[in-house]
Amino acid sequence: MTTTMPFHADTTLLSDVTTAVRNAGVALRDRYTPHARGASMSGIAEETHANDAAVLDVLRAPLLRARSGSRWAEDELAGGPLPAGEWWVVDPAEGNINHVHGMEDWAVTATLVRDNRPVLTVVHLPLTGDTYTAVAGGGAHLNDRPLKVSAKTDLGAALTGTGQAKPGEDERTLRRIGDSVTAMLINGLVVRVSVPATLQLIHVAAGRTDAFWQFSDVRSGLLAGALLVSEAGGTVTDLAGEPWITGSRDFLAAAPGIHDAALKVLSPIA
Repeated sequence: MTTTMPFHADTTLLSDVTTAVRNAGVALRDRYTPHARGASMSGIAEETHANDAAVLDVLRAPLLRARSGSRWAEDELAGGPLPAGEWWVVDPAEGNINHVHGMEDWAVTATLVRDNRPVLTVVHLPLTGDTYTAVAGGGAHLNDRPLKVSAKTDLGAALTGTGQAKPGEDERTLRRIGDSVTAMLINGLVVRVSVPATLQLIHVAAGRTDAFWQFSDVRSGLLAGALLVSEAGGTVTDLAGEPWITGSRDFLAAAPGIHDAALKVLSPIA
């Protein structure tokens, strides 16, 4: 059965979700230090798991309470479509690896997915206090300011980006990342290779950068950014040019004026 919910109800829900995500951000900010923590793989894993647990303790109950009948997607590194209905796809520490290494590119994200379509998202950056939000059909915003993607039409002038979806990507994917970076360095202006995806996608939505692509389908890193970019006027597809859906094997979000040119460069590699 398809779950329906009027747009105005999603808009009303946004306030409660924003409050919950900001409160969770306090828990993650309190764990932050400007120096690296964890000197081994086991130590890094311990720190990242502790970050996740601290945030989920604050975030899970308010989100499930905000939407009666909604369910929780447990594995933040999972991909593919979800069962029908409403699901919360959350990354309690998007950019967790940056957080535990004392860097500043990390956030808390929560996205409501209805029948495999993201319909509401909140991305909060605790160190700056900035909050990016989007509701399907209602636009994308940074705090209270509307977002709009870049107006560029020349790929040669474009700032673009990509990165890993998760540690331990297979060798074929890593080689495609390298090949795609080379191709875009030849055809574009600057390429950023970094994690996490959401922190690159907020820049696409805000018009600061012009495109982001990824060869893996980890839901939690793409759903929030996909909604933000599309609601800011961007184009979101897979690398065959088809509309992106949960379960698409790859991803491209770009300003409309350079999307086709970026697709032409990247699709042979995909």
